[in-house]
Amino acid sequence: MEIFDLTKFGYIETVAIPDSLIVGRITEVHRDQYMVMTEYGEARAVCKGTFFRDAEVRRDFPCVGDFVLLRHNASGVSQVASVLPRRSKFSRANFKGKGAGYVKNILEQVICTNFDYVFLTTSLNQDFNVERVLRYLTQARQSGGQPVIILTKSDLNEDFKEFVKQMEQHAPDVPVHAVSSHTGYGMDVLEQYLQPTKTVVFLGMSGVGKSSLLNALMGHDVMEISDIRENDSRGRHTTTHRELFMLPNGAMVIDTPGMRELGLLEADDGIAAEFEDVEDLFDNCRFRSCTHKNEPNCAVLAALEDGSLSKERWRRYNAQKRENKYVESKRLAMTTRQQKKRK
Repeated sequence: MEIFDLTKFGYIETVAIPDSLIVGRITEVHRDQYMVMTEYGEARAVCKGTFFRDAEVRRDFPCVGDFVLLRHNASGVSQVASVLPRRSKFSRANFKGKGAGYVKNILEQVICTNFDYVFLTTSLNQDFNVERVLRYLTQARQSGGQPVIILTKSDLNEDFKEFVKQMEQHAPDVPVHAVSSHTGYGMDVLEQYLQPTKTVVFLGMSGVGKSSLLNALMGHDVMEISDIRENDSRGRHTTTHRELFMLPNGAMVIDTPGMRELGLLEADDGIAAEFEDVEDLFDNCRFRSCTHKNEPNCAVLAALEDGSLSKERWRRYNAQKRENKYVESKRLAMTTRQQKKRK
């Protein structure tokens, strides 16, 4: 039997593996079934029953990118025994209340794990929206991966370099690249991220060109492409599930369905990193408990007055802080209800 080298899939041994189990990396998720790459090739797997015990408070249901310990069945369905520690994770608030295995009352939806770079993709058409990208960026900063902003479909916009400048102004510490899957423009720049054993996750709304970008990188069509609506440049979902692909050069890409909404989750650190310039002002306020509304010697009000802090940036900061606070209050209420049920 051919033995596959899981280090090529980014595996780094960090724990001792019991003799009865093997390591695998989840490459696809279909409801409560998983495709797992193991040393013996691909295996189909399900979670063992204990995953559904106290399921409402578990945060380790397997997802694409996870390294797991597997009870391997060469002639049938294998069983996921446990999930190994994650080095990075992209999550969003889940207001629909259903998670892996259709477990109810799950507030966190883990999109993918164990990646090195987060490609935040948006297209250079009339659906281009800076605020949406910045929301993704806040959550990406929280994830443990390095965010990279990818502006797709540069061939459709003669002024795409102006959009690059605009994005660089709003996120000066994040690489911004304009590319075209159709003409090949800018694709060579992505090689610095797409290195063997490295994993990149594609995130963005439907219709921004994630599937076209993946097809171009793979060198052949692995994803269906759909037309976008002419009136608003919005696309339909072509990616219906999350899947990890191995590129010809040994890099890996996790493709995800387009997200209509991105609910911020546990994003305090991400917000602090995204709005470091704003929070630095707080130390210069006269009062430690300053609300930045009408107090004397408020550094924020002074910055708004002299224009060094724009009203739009201040609005974005407060909007993200309010949303994050709201989600955390829902999490606390849900956790309290669950604790009462178990008593």
